[in-house]
Formats: sequence, structure tokens, C-alpha cells
Amino acid sequence: MRQEGFRIGRRGILRLGAAGAVGLGASGVAGYLFGQATAEETPPPLVLTEEERSTIQLFQAAREAVVAISTADRVVDPWTRRSYDQPAGTGSGFIYDTAGHIVTNDHVIRGRSSATVALADGRSFPARLVGRDPANDLAVLRIEGRELPAPLPMGHSRDLQVGQEVLAIGNPFGLDWTLTTGIVSALDRELPGERGTIRGLIQTDAAINPGNSGGPLLDSAGRIIGVNTAIFSPSGASAGIGFAVPVGTVRRVVPQLIETGRYRPPGIGIEVDARVNAAVNRQGLDGVLILGLRPGGPAARAGLEPARIDRAGRIVPGDVIVSVDGEPVRTVDDLLAQFDRRAEGDVVRLMLRRGREERALSIELERTI
Repeated sequence: MRQEGFRIGRRGILRLGAAGAVGLGASGVAGYLFGQATAEETPPPLVLTEEERSTIQLFQAAREAVVAISTADRVVDPWTRRSYDQPAGTGSGFIYDTAGHIVTNDHVIRGRSSATVALADGRSFPARLVGRDPANDLAVLRIEGRELPAPLPMGHSRDLQVGQEVLAIGNPFGLDWTLTTGIVSALDRELPGERGTIRGLIQTDAAINPGNSGGPLLDSAGRIIGVNTAIFSPSGASAGIGFAVPVGTVRRVVPQLIETGRYRPPGIGIEVDARVNAAVNRQGLDGVLILGLRPGGPAARAGLEPARIDRAGRIVPGDVIVSVDGEPVRTVDDLLAQFDRRAEGDVVRLMLRRGREERALSIELERTI
């Protein structure tokens, strides 16, 4: 009787037995030796976590309303005197309303002769400049097109908290429609701008790089809470410190840019600070603290009293604005929003608190810029 055995051949393993040699192909070697089926098994489907599914759905829903912006400069050939457009830079933006207005950063389009807006569906449109506000680094473009994507919902600055999740969508380094995630790292940051300091910025560790400027910063519900505007980095790339103009500023500035082409808020000639005001609010003082008066302004003429610093370095409140025309104001955004709804020359009725006493005062608004 012939003993059964094995011999390795060029085509795999030959099983030697009484019936002769029976071949096992190379693909069946492992299966025979380990007693497993030789057919390839289909891997189980990937199971996403609830957080992953939420992020994917948010990106898919928001992506269509985010745009890529390409700018160009008009160049004249000194020899032929012919002019042509030379690519100048790229940025991001988002659809603001159904009329085709696009919100972006002022520095994305500043000094450029033309801009082109590209949508996620592949369409591109020439853009017209509607208005710009260098002081808050915001600008509005407009495109003419049919069936434009729906605008994204807007959040509120007062709801922001350090530690909450945020998502940034933009076009860093020309890599279109890139998603990065992170958290709100800090609030009420300040950065130098073209016209003085830009105040009240959101700081985030979501990766923001050149080309992200003008794109939306979203909360976990897909609402716009800021416009990505700048990074702090020695290398020029993301170092985990990015900044965004808060949505409260967008809500105030953009409607005026659309209506008049520039932002000239009326006011009463007072100095306020969102960061200081938030600190005193947390200590139980409701209203907007007046920190200074512009000489000769409406508030100074009306005899309003600003806060002062005592010898111990503590803030001693003067007049605190608690309402405008009967509407309560708690934050600086609340107050500025009330003024923005009115025009130069309008008279507003302020409710002021000084110590434990309250009094009403009618005062005329004037342009502050």
C-alpha cells in the first residue's frame, strides 16, 4: 500500500496518495493546511460611530453652500500695452442668501480687479463686489445664477462656549472643500487689522491654512458661528491657533454692506469692550458698561459717566446701559445690533443704571466712522 504524503511542486502542493497525485493550486495552500475555505471572504461593512456619521452628514449638508474664490489682478504689458488678468490668490466664502450674495474676508478680495466664484457642483460665476468693511475684515460679493444652493443657517455669538466642537470648511492651498474639526479654544481675542484692532474674534484649534480665509466656521448643528479670517503661525501654516470673525459681527455688518456698500454704524460716542463686558456680566452686572466717552460726542454732551479704575485695580462702574427703546441689552453685540437697526439722526431712549438708581435718557445717534 502506497503511503500518502506531500510534495511541493511549481503549481503548489501535490498530495501523494494511493489514487495518485492530486494538485492544490497556490491559492489553496493556506486553506488546505489550516482547514479553511479557499474562497475569499467579504470583509464586514465598516460601522461608523454616531459622531462620525454626524460629522459626515453635516459636511455633506454644508458643502454645497461653501464656495471657492479665485482673484486676479489686471496687468498691462508695457511693450504691447495689452491688458490681461493675472491670477492673484484664492480664498473661501459662503452663500449668504437666495439673492446670490457671498460673504468672505475683506483681505481675500482687497486690491484685486476681479473675482470668480466656484460652486461645489462645478459651476463658476464672475463675482461683483457689493461692499467691504476693512475694520471687521468682511466683504460681500454677488453672483448671478439659477438654482443656487441654499444658504446655511446662522447661529448666535451669545451661545458660544470654550470647548464646544466646531468645523471649518474651505479651500486651503487650493485643495477645494476641505473639512477640519476642532473646538472653540478661546473667545474675544484681538488681532491687528487694516483699520485698527479687530476685536471679539473666536480662537479655534481647527486647522485653518492659507485659502481657508472667508470660509464658514460651523457648530455641531451646522450653523455658521464665524468666518475664518486668520492664523497665528511662524511658518505660515496651521499651528493650531486660528481666528474667526464671530457671527454676531456678521449679523450686524453684512446687511449694511448689502444695502449701502459699507458699514457705518450709528452710535452715541462711547467706548465699549465685549471682553470686559462679559467679565462684569459674569459677576452679576447686567447691561453694557460704558468704558469711555468720545469728547464732544452725544454721550459726553448728555453727561454720561464712564467706568473708572480704583487704586486696587478694580473696575468701578459709571453708567450702564440696560435697555434701548425698551429692549433689554446685556452684551455689546446686543447694543450694537440695536444701533444698527437705526439711522443717523434717530433718537433712542436709553435706560441707564448708575449704582442702584435707574434713569431714562433720550439721545440722538450719529455716525461713528
